[in-house]
Amino acid sequence: MQFIDLAAQQRRIRDGIEERIRRVLDHGQYVMGPEVRELEERLADYVGVKHALSCASGTDALLLALMARGVGPGDAILTTPFTFMATAEVIALLGAVPVFVDIEPMTFNLDPACLERAVTALRSRNAALSPLPRPALESPLRPRGIIAVDLFGVPAEYDAIQAVADQHDLFVIQDAAQSFGAERYGQKACGMTSIGCTSFFPAKPLGAYGDGGMCFTDDAGLDDCMRSLRIHGQGHDKYDNVRIGINGRLDTIQAAILLVKLGIFTEEVELRQEAAQRYTDLILRHGAPVEPPRLPEGIVSAWAQYSVLARDGAHRAELLNRLKEASIPSAIYYPKPLHLQTAFKELGHEPGTFPVSESCARRIFSLPMHPYLTAPDQEKVIKALARH
Repeated sequence: MQFIDLAAQQRRIRDGIEERIRRVLDHGQYVMGPEVRELEERLADYVGVKHALSCASGTDALLLALMARGVGPGDAILTTPFTFMATAEVIALLGAVPVFVDIEPMTFNLDPACLERAVTALRSRNAALSPLPRPALESPLRPRGIIAVDLFGVPAEYDAIQAVADQHDLFVIQDAAQSFGAERYGQKACGMTSIGCTSFFPAKPLGAYGDGGMCFTDDAGLDDCMRSLRIHGQGHDKYDNVRIGINGRLDTIQAAILLVKLGIFTEEVELRQEAAQRYTDLILRHGAPVEPPRLPEGIVSAWAQYSVLARDGAHRAELLNRLKEASIPSAIYYPKPLHLQTAFKELGHEPGTFPVSESCARRIFSLPMHPYLTAPDQEKVIKALARH
């Protein structure tokens, strides 16, 4: 059994992938070739926004979004500690400070109520209202924006988050690295904020055969700025540099592969819904001792992962051992929240600072999840967990 079965997917589309790659080899435009623009146009249409800008990774997508917003030293960006390193890493790379905000226990996403308190605490430099990083206590920081993460494929509460942002004149970036294909009340992920960012890492719902990413926006000015930043701050030609940028282009071959995968993506999203529902039904039927994921009203998850909660760390270790004994793969996303990572030790956070994030980190683990899971395999997984 595979945790993510890319081989099964490839068997469906191998001929199409080889044909698309052959076209790239024939025209020889390996960087920014015609497939790149075709992918941008098709994905902008899929999401329902005016502009889509491809780039080299999901990390670069977040970086470009922050750079286009002019984020730098003295700025504070509010985000979740329960996510992959890249979300907060890009903030620090620009010299800004990540201000962490605890999560909702049901969705594992940024808690809007905690977000409101955090912004107020940051403006007043009052850590009694919400935990603040050491730099915010030592000198004033400018609250500039919010990066909300759609963890495991579930879009965050963008209506409530945007309301906080509007009240405090902040921008919002949607980190949809795990949620491409998801919906919130009919609106597609990546189209819920001023800039949406996603990743095409191979394990993502829409994955390339290498790194890749994309930014989405309705704002022509932001799109123009990010296109410049993506290629070394390029102006009207390649030797006219109007700003400091990065080398963040998507390879043409990766765009060609993604175009083939896009042809079956809608079906794969539907298959993920079926697999997730089977898991939940099996957990309830067999009395597996885990808490299954729950979706808020109006949400269609991309089901990048199917993550469950054990009672505590010891119970999780026991359940993971049951899976291992049955030769069933599993994973833990994420065992150590970002505020406790060595890379962020200068922020001065201690264990217990963000209790919901830390509780989830001790208890959570993910089961095999992909569009080609079979019902018998899923029954094997849940029976292994339910074994007494």
